[in-house]
Amino acid sequence: MVLGRDTAQNADWEVIIVKFGTRECLKSEVYLNFPYYHRPDGPIGMDYYFWVIRSQDSVTVVDTGFSSEAGAKRGRTTLVEPAQALSHLGINPTEVDRVVITHAHYDHAGNLKDFPNAEIVMAQAEYDFVTSDMITRPQFRFSTDTENITELREAAEHNRVRFFSDTLKLAPGLTLHQVGGHTPGQTVVTVRTSEGQVTLASDAVHYYEELEADMPFTLVADVPGTYLAFDRVMELAASHPSLIVAGHDPKVQQRFPPEAEGPLAGLASRIGRISTERE
Repeated sequence: MVLGRDTAQNADWEVIIVKFGTRECLKSEVYLNFPYYHRPDGPIGMDYYFWVIRSQDSVTVVDTGFSSEAGAKRGRTTLVEPAQALSHLGINPTEVDRVVITHAHYDHAGNLKDFPNAEIVMAQAEYDFVTSDMITRPQFRFSTDTENITELREAAEHNRVRFFSDTLKLAPGLTLHQVGGHTPGQTVVTVRTSEGQVTLASDAVHYYEELEADMPFTLVADVPGTYLAFDRVMELAASHPSLIVAGHDPKVQQRFPPEAEGPLAGLASRIGRISTERE
């Protein structure tokens, strides 16, 4: 399968949500200053996803997950390795030519070695932050892996990283939006599909409850920026709020039921279908 960088001018995209990992935790562990909200504590699942966006002649992988080793080190359960999941989708990771990194946390920027020929696209502010000394401070160190940052540095040195600020239109109907908050360069992706515009919120919105109750996630670089990111996500999704895809919420699979059969049964959900106006 040859994956081109360009796509038809009026293409609708297919979005595939792949659940590759999971863990169990408490609400008080995932929401910042949880007692402020006077809500009962209790168990809450945290699922780990990456996303595939494809048209007739182009594939973009959004985030690259964590390796099973990196997940196990933090008590996460790997359900499928991202490269293996892509293979099940008929995509050879070595042929993928574009990877978007929404932010450089360990669960979104691992496995870059599996995409040796891909152009990596990420916000300049994110790269600057994770390659600075600030990333070694305790509040930020847990969320990143030295190996991942080293791979990002090497990719940048080999001119494989495309940086952007604010907004970047990757292709017709496919746009990146730097919103910040969770991390300095946290990015949201909007995608035109046959079902409407999908908003891949990534970790700008870990859980739908964050939007519903205005509750930031526990790990944030900028609390006011996180609130502004919530607002920005709602603005981007104004025409199709039901097509917001949260970054870690098990309810994603309630909104977008996964396939019942095949090698990714229970793990892969699809939104839209590949089409062009030439059909």
